[in-house]
Amino acid sequence: QVRLMESGGGLVQTGGSLRLSCTASGSVSDIVNMGWYRQAPGKEREVVASQPNSGNIRYASSVKGRFTLSKADTNSAVYLQMDGLKPEDTAVYYCHALTYSAASYWGQGTQVTVSS
Repeated sequence: QVRLMESGGGLVQTGGSLRLSCTASGSVSDIVNMGWYRQAPGKEREVVASQPNSGNIRYASSVKGRFTLSKADTNSAVYLQMDGLKPEDTAVYYCHALTYSAASYWGQGTQVTVSS
């Protein structure tokens, strides 16, 4: 069992920055991939950025060059630095962890709102 807790969302103007944090607890040694997803109103949840253990970070094309994912080596935390925010980045952002047994875990979500 893995538990995820996000923080750092909020309201920001276009062009501003936010840093999301996600703390993992429980069976973190079982985690093989961590990342961030988001879901805007009326849209499906989509991957923003993710990184497997000892692997390359993958970014959605819409955030590449603006968002930066970083992760603790122990899989105890994952972060998302968001710069150059746009109104279309407005969504609930979810932390995600995938274990070696293909179990998916989600945080409770944190709201990010970008005003124009």
